[in-house]
Amino acid sequence: MDRDSAEGGRGGAADLVSALPPEISCRIFSGLDVESLCHASVACKGWHRLIEGSERLWRRHCLAVRAVCQREIDGDRGHGYSWKITLLRNYWKSKVKQEWLSGKYSNIPSQFSLPDKSMYPMDVDTWGEILEAELER
Repeated sequence: MDRDSAEGGRGGAADLVSALPPEISCRIFSGLDVESLCHASVACKGWHRLIEGSERLWRRHCLAVRAVCQREIDGDRGHGYSWKITLLRNYWKSKVKQEWLSGKYSNIPSQFSLPDKSMYPMDVDTWGEILEAELER
């Protein structure tokens, strides 16, 4: 088996997804979470082209993140960013922001008690939202 066939670069036997109609392949990939979708997009050239070229795959995840980061998502889309770029710019921020808003870190004794992934660069408006949520608890 040559390298292109193994990687699916020319629709080789190892790349069954690229052999399917694009609509079916997109439907298969639509069941993946964000991290799995990113991993799949680097698995082979055929998958990369399909995933990177499908705004619909990224849009669904981006709208889920919008529930936590509406201002950020709307701002990025307003500036013309694609669904994928908007998602990548806001995915981890939404995870961290959701943990803060849910009160996960409300009763910590010191900054040294925070897990490594509890911080993410956030603007003053986001910290304002978090502080308002803390004051309401």
